Amino acid sequence: MRDLFLKDFGWKAFSVVLAAGIWLTVHRILLESAEPVARFGTSTLTCDRPVAIVAASADVRDYRLLQPAVSVTVSGPTEIIGKLQANQIHALVDLSDASHAKSPKQPVEVYAPSGVTVVSVKPEVIGIIPPPPKQ
Repeated sequence: MRDLFLKDFGWKAFSVVLAAGIWLTVHRILLESAEPVARFGTSTLTCDRPVAIVAASADVRDYRLLQPAVSVTVSGPTEIIGKLQANQIHALVDLSDASHAKSPKQPVEVYAPSGVTVVSVKPEVIGIIPPPPKQ
């Protein structure tokens, strides 16, 4: 009976330590992956945001938008959405690429703080009226 415990004791001790290490690692990973769901709920927020124009040309005031604002829906943890202010969400149309600037419709890009996901933008594209040609 004594040989049952003492024979190859080093290997048996190593196996117990290894098993405990694997169990603790898996247990910690499972707790970390479940923590955000348990700690935070998810909320959404919809707000209207004005659209800014970004262009490579010196004067962007000559460009006109057919629709000056878009409706943006964002999602994220309740704690972050509760503190989020509408002015932290930015909508813009990028006309810095000359080939895109000639297109009558441009996609709207929306930027939100980290931890916040943009769910939808309505409308997704906006009509652009280019400046009149200089004479």
